[in-house]
Parts: sequence; C-alpha cells; structure tokens
Amino acid sequence: MDCELAVKIDVDTLKGYLEGVPCLLNTLGERNIKASIFFSMGPDASGRAIRRIFRRGFLAKMLRTRAPATYGLKTLLYGTLLRAPMIVSSNPDILKRALEEGHDCGIHGWNHVRWQDRLTAMSREEIRVEFTKAVELFSRLAGRAPSGSAAPGWQISTDSLFVQDELGFAYCSDVRGKFPFLPRMSGVTFRTLQIPSTLPTTDELWGLGGMDADAVKERCLDLLEPGLNVHTVHAEMEGGVLRDSFRCFLDCCIEGEVGFVTLQDVALRQRGRTGVCDVDMKPITGRAGEVATQMTQGEAFRAHAS
Repeated sequence: MDCELAVKIDVDTLKGYLEGVPCLLNTLGERNIKASIFFSMGPDASGRAIRRIFRRGFLAKMLRTRAPATYGLKTLLYGTLLRAPMIVSSNPDILKRALEEGHDCGIHGWNHVRWQDRLTAMSREEIRVEFTKAVELFSRLAGRAPSGSAAPGWQISTDSLFVQDELGFAYCSDVRGKFPFLPRMSGVTFRTLQIPSTLPTTDELWGLGGMDADAVKERCLDLLEPGLNVHTVHAEMEGGVLRDSFRCFLDCCIEGEVGFVTLQDVALRQRGRTGVCDVDMKPITGRAGEVATQMTQGEAFRAHAS
C-alpha cells in the first residue's frame, strides 16, 4: 500500500536527552531515516508531575509503563527533592548533532511539566514567555529559528495557538488526529498548520490488556494506513528500555516498503491545500486527562448538537 510514516520524537527529560536521543540518532542513522525531533529546551521538573496522581488514570499509567525503570529515580525527583536541571543546555552538542545529521528539529516547550499541567491557567503573556525562551535558546544553538513546535502532552489553548501564529512556525504538531489541517478553536481559525499524531504512543498501549513490547509493536504496524501516518515516540522509551522493539518496528516498515518523511516535508507540500477543522480537548485510551483532538465534520456537528 502507498503508506508514509513520519517519526516524531518528543524529548521530555534530561535522561531522554542525554541517553535516549543519541541512541535514537544511531538507530535512525543506521537505517538512513530522518525524523522530526522536538526538544524540551528548559528545566527538567519531572518530579512535579506527581501532582497528576489525583488525575484519573495517571497512577495506572505510571505502573503499566514501569516509570521508575523507564525514567530513573533521579528524574522522578527533579524539581522537588532534587533541583530541576537544564535539559538542552546540559550538552548542546546533542541538539547540534541532530541538526547536522539532517533531522527536522523543533521545540517541545520550555518547561514541559509546567506547560502540560498549568497551560489552562497561564495568560497569553506567560505562554509567550515560555515560547520565547525556548525559541531563543534553540536559535542561538542552531543558528536559525525552529520551523516547528510540538506541545507537551498535546495540551493547547486558544492563547497558545495565537502565540504560535505570532511566531510564524511553518507547522505545529500539537494535536491527535488523522490528517493535516488548520485549527479552529473557540470559533477562531488559526493560520499555523497542524500535523497531528495519528497513531497511539507506546506508553498508551504498553500493559493495556496485557500487551507487552512486542504486542505494542505489532499493534502499531497493524494501524498503519495508506497515506500519512505520524507516530510519536519518546526519547525516554524508544531510546531506552524499548529501543529493541522500536528498531524492529522500523525494520518491519522498511521491509514493507513504507516511505519515511519528516513533518517539515509534509508542511512544504501542504502549502495552499489545507482545510479547516475544529479542535477539542478529549480523553483518549491509555492517557490520563484530555488531549487536543482534531474533530472531523461529523464529530464537530455531533459535539455542537449535544
């Protein structure tokens, strides 16, 4: 089948950056695959995510994905008992290597935990500050502004979309959905292209119904469809405890003659031929809380009618 896959890598933590990204770069380089990599540019305050323990499904997800082994004990204490270390500034050469090897690199916010947990309480100016700090550090290291951004935890607001438009990104990947589109939220249509993640992530599937890493890999392969597929992976998982499963997934895609593209490739060819879709915050299986979700015409009509 005529199937394309964009590998989208989110880098959430210091461990993911220092250990997971180099591993993933080796994996991709050995297979001559270019990915879209989004870096949390500021502090790793992962320990503060403990506030989510009262959110339905969070504790179950932490247990299913073996969080202490996946992220490491130090990561789970950053920002609480241990100071929150800076992620990209700890070793800028890793980001520079990804750029030098031709990957499509962008930003994944400044403070990942703050954005994921507090976005709805942040003013537009606070959001602008978060974006500006991330963009400025990326630009200083890369010698150019980032062309794309991916929101931590698929969390967006009308204010965050306004700021994205101000910053002039070529595209953003903040949403779960089916195909590229221009987002409409709270009745406002925005001009920055959204390229949604179309496949479930490993941490959403791992452990559900007893699925192990191999079963998750097979499930993701089964979900590939003709046209564009966007698979979000995490440096902490596919660059760590699930590295072998991810390599096998890529090899199966290569054997099946799946074509690989970056999100920047998709953005370039979408110019002038993109429709508008509503975005709503909705729960999805395997993830605590709600995420930004692309609404098809029928879904949007049903939501408004109810």
